[in-house]
Amino acid sequence: MNSQLSTETLDQKTQNKTAQVKEIDVVIAGAGFGGLCMAIQLREEDNDNFVLLEKKHDIGGTWRDNSYPGCACDVQSHMYSYSFAPKDDWSKRYAPWNEIQKYILDTADKYNIRPFCRFNQEVTSAVFDEESGRWTVKTTSGDVYLCRHFILASGPLHVPQIPKIKGLENFKGRVFHSAQWDHDYDLECKNVVSIGTGGSAIQYCPEIAPKVKKLHVFQRTPAWVLPRDDRKYLGVEKTAFKLIPGWRRLHRFRLYWTNESRVWPMFNPSVAKSLSQIAKAWIRFQVKDKALARKLTPDYTIGCKRILISNKYYPMFNRDNVELVTEGIKEVKENSIVTQDGQERPIDCIILGTGFVVDPRIYMKDFELKGLGGRELNNDWKDHTEAYYGTSITGYPNLWMLVGPNTGLGHNSIIFMIEAQVKYILNCMKAIEQRESDYMDVKPEAQEIYNVELQKLMKDTVWSSGCQSWYQQADGRNTTLWPKSTWKFWLETLNVKKNDYNFIRLANDQIGVDYSADAQAENTETADAATKKPARKKRTSKKSATEPSAV
Repeated sequence: MNSQLSTETLDQKTQNKTAQVKEIDVVIAGAGFGGLCMAIQLREEDNDNFVLLEKKHDIGGTWRDNSYPGCACDVQSHMYSYSFAPKDDWSKRYAPWNEIQKYILDTADKYNIRPFCRFNQEVTSAVFDEESGRWTVKTTSGDVYLCRHFILASGPLHVPQIPKIKGLENFKGRVFHSAQWDHDYDLECKNVVSIGTGGSAIQYCPEIAPKVKKLHVFQRTPAWVLPRDDRKYLGVEKTAFKLIPGWRRLHRFRLYWTNESRVWPMFNPSVAKSLSQIAKAWIRFQVKDKALARKLTPDYTIGCKRILISNKYYPMFNRDNVELVTEGIKEVKENSIVTQDGQERPIDCIILGTGFVVDPRIYMKDFELKGLGGRELNNDWKDHTEAYYGTSITGYPNLWMLVGPNTGLGHNSIIFMIEAQVKYILNCMKAIEQRESDYMDVKPEAQEIYNVELQKLMKDTVWSSGCQSWYQQADGRNTTLWPKSTWKFWLETLNVKKNDYNFIRLANDQIGVDYSADAQAENTETADAATKKPARKKRTSKKSATEPSAV
């Protein structure tokens, strides 16, 4: 099998086995939208004492990795960007991947984040030490970081989902995942199989269909695909965004509330069913063959799975060289694929549009994360994943997550959620200092009450209407989506509910170390705009006990 399939993301040649221990205030894992936002806002708070660890070679996250034909965002450009770093000259309403990636890189350069980045360093373990109040973070490069705050910003879209198909390893043609697109392979006049009909497949299939000899689209479950209100921005519009005070802000405001209105039907299944009828009419209008249109029509209420948008996907099936295959795959042979009905199709290439491993219990299974008393996150999350506002986890002090459990969206921009989380984390850091504490840990009862309420809200929504989706875990529990309006998340995380946390002050203040040395000096020497921060002063505790205490 000529394959580019891989879940490995680090070039093994870059690994350095000589450990270098560095003390620092904040370690951020992941240099996508979340990690970059955290880094920028730390700098805005005059905290340059951090490192941004990235397992690959550059900043960008999923937009660095996904470059397949037709790859673009399904959230409007002016919403899929930081509120503090607007871009006036987006080319289209829905930006392509390369424009988004350029925006990320330009923003990183604007705020001078690169000097704080450590590339080709994948975090392998993070262990909290109660005596010092610090996290020990180890990486594949051999470096070890001792930090007060550890921030997980890897997100759920970085480990390709590779299906187990009998005989796939024996296939002599080309196989690759959409997130590992082989741009050197010429699809011209090839017999191509695309497995999956999710968000990636509905974008690349219409782009490659005119080039290939035959495109077999394998569908397990049809998706609801709605029209995409996309177009290029006119030059006069870009000029207005740049020169007219408040015009771009007003445009973003309108987009936000338009998107926000789409969450309402998710709480009203009867309304969602009415929308399903409209969507069915759209399919019948786009697809000429009635039998084919029926195969492309989902049997579940719209919104139960992620709603997709495209103007090209359904019309693609009117082409003579495109076939929709709904039979399951029996096996793959050296030069063909066989379906459960016994039909064998000769093929040259298999493209896996099968998405990503989104369950953190799976994509973090080899990651050692230990909190208070040696408790392990893999064990605490054995039954289901949960956190407090998707950001903090009981038993793991000063561990912060971005895009954690129940912060995902199906109707608006995840960047809005990320910015709210980052602001919340910064407020938590300030709360620790204000209380002269060393770390804070969300109370178990606070986390439990919060999650019980979330799941109650899920019960009467479209997301719990019976279909199987990546929103849900095996037991049917939805641990992906935020079941309210995004402005409510912003409002609820605007201030830290200090009574929901235990604030711990170490009796002998073992954490009182000089953080301004080593790692901070390394950052500030190479950052043009960075300013070296004063050492964190060692407190003299009046307590004589040697055990940590809640304050």
